[in-house]
Amino acid sequence: MTRLYSWPLGLPLAAALLGATLTTPVLAQQAALQRAPEIATGYNEKQGVFAQRYMVAAANPLATDAGYRMLKAGGSAIDAAIATQMVLTLVEPQSSGIGGGAFLMLYDGKKVHSYDGRETAPMAATERLFLDKDGKPVSREEGIVGGRSTGVPGVVRMLALVHAKHGKLPWAKLFEPAIELADRGFQVSPRLNALLKYDRRRQPRDPVAAAYFFDANGEPRPVGYLLKNPELAQTLREIARGGADAFYTGRIARDIAAKVANHPTNPGLLTARDIADYRPKERDPVCADYRQWKVCGAPPPSSGGIAVAQMLGILERTAIAAHPPVAGNLDAEAIHLFSEAGRLAYADRNRYVADTDFVPLPGKGVASMLDKQYLAQRAALIGEKSMGSATAGTPQGMQVAWGTDTALDRPSTSHLVAVDQYGNGLSMTTSVEDAFGSRQMVAGFMLNNQLTDFSFDAADDNGPIANRVQPGKRPRSAMSPTLVFERKADGEAGKLVLATGSPGGSAIINYVMKVLVGTLDWNLDVQQAISLPNFGSRNGPTELEAGRVGADVIARLKSRGHEVREFEQNSGLQGIARMRQGGRDVWFGGADPRREGIVRGD
Repeated sequence: MTRLYSWPLGLPLAAALLGATLTTPVLAQQAALQRAPEIATGYNEKQGVFAQRYMVAAANPLATDAGYRMLKAGGSAIDAAIATQMVLTLVEPQSSGIGGGAFLMLYDGKKVHSYDGRETAPMAATERLFLDKDGKPVSREEGIVGGRSTGVPGVVRMLALVHAKHGKLPWAKLFEPAIELADRGFQVSPRLNALLKYDRRRQPRDPVAAAYFFDANGEPRPVGYLLKNPELAQTLREIARGGADAFYTGRIARDIAAKVANHPTNPGLLTARDIADYRPKERDPVCADYRQWKVCGAPPPSSGGIAVAQMLGILERTAIAAHPPVAGNLDAEAIHLFSEAGRLAYADRNRYVADTDFVPLPGKGVASMLDKQYLAQRAALIGEKSMGSATAGTPQGMQVAWGTDTALDRPSTSHLVAVDQYGNGLSMTTSVEDAFGSRQMVAGFMLNNQLTDFSFDAADDNGPIANRVQPGKRPRSAMSPTLVFERKADGEAGKLVLATGSPGGSAIINYVMKVLVGTLDWNLDVQQAISLPNFGSRNGPTELEAGRVGADVIARLKSRGHEVREFEQNSGLQGIARMRQGGRDVWFGGADPRREGIVRGD
């Protein structure tokens, strides 16, 4: 096997992680441009990795190694994912963890499964959760920081559900790498240090988080600092011994509820009963044909599966395949077509998509949103000039008018992919929402602020907003874990050919679409596709990754009516693709140069 990095547990991280150290003014400038706190922290070129039997890719070398250990021990893809997630809770607390939620796509060799571990709103929540006494939306700061924004964490029960169906190794074994690291300590990475520097004015408000992440002088733990987390080690031991119920019905649940309720300035409504009542869901995946492939993603309350399928259905009617990048340089026509397709899909997303347990999709649901005739009508709106801002379409059978969403959609998230020796493959996006979530630390982990993914407004002039707050409801997400298959003659899914996904808030959809177009239309390998400049539109400006698109291309876009914005973009793509090598199928994995992730496999 060819390997980019080999990184055993316990060795120093600094040499393998991002080497760029960013100054505080630069961090603040990037965050202002992105309107997102999990800022970009550098770009280091990476090479793909080959393996023959199994592979895992995740956002941190220690997390990848934990998953690799499980695969090497005979574990399944879900075994690897659980071990990886537990280590991510420790080493990448700004992005994901057991205090958050996730969406998981899994192929078991025969069938595609979609699992929903999204957080839920407390039963006491109302549409006024993020409104002040005058009925106006509260500030971003007040919405995020504190107990108000915390939903019931879903990832632990979701992983337990999938493990019961598809796991090979004992549940307790999957926690061993994270417990070892939490007890022994791990070295603070450049990315974690950079995020702490940027977030230093919010973290110290929680004395528990402050004591863990900062020294007595209020300085963030430096790169290379050996950070130990005995509280998390104890929490993980309890879950390893007692299963998911140890998290949802005992001491841990009581500690979460108390932390949320007792915030000194911004308490929340979450109770121990809300936590005990949480249930993950297996839902029908969103699958759509694209050329000779079948592409499957997560259904609502994720908007990713529908938006990705809509963009593919629109782009299938364009000539984007005829405009590949040359030596990594994007073509203006490709950016134009991709961005216009994005405007159309995001317009529908912002109007129609929410938790379908509470709010129906238009017409016949997913079928109406992905109807070939409807997408052909949408594609016909793409012209020589940019439309600037698209309006939502009218899917067949629509009878209800919805307002337009005002959710924050913050991009503090992580992604992992894995394939095993048994024919299973998975793609999982996992999140605490904002960087470091609600900034509340309990039992060694960070609590999410996912409730800010609801619209702060409940209605507008067009009607009630589909993604408004309701008790027990799951906030809409842009998380887009995606599996791609060869399409058989009968139209069903054949061989798994690609598993991919990314963090990035509402930009996740464009990041994942870039990899799909790069691999399926432009014949790039998955590492080349991941490494392409990020680009696209979220139904606003055309967004380009700073410094990576030529001035001549930008000039051509502007001449066609595009309002162009360049800024650093913090995708964190992972991907594993099937390739032919030496006359047989092998796996080839790639990780995003913009983050710390690596790939391992045999």
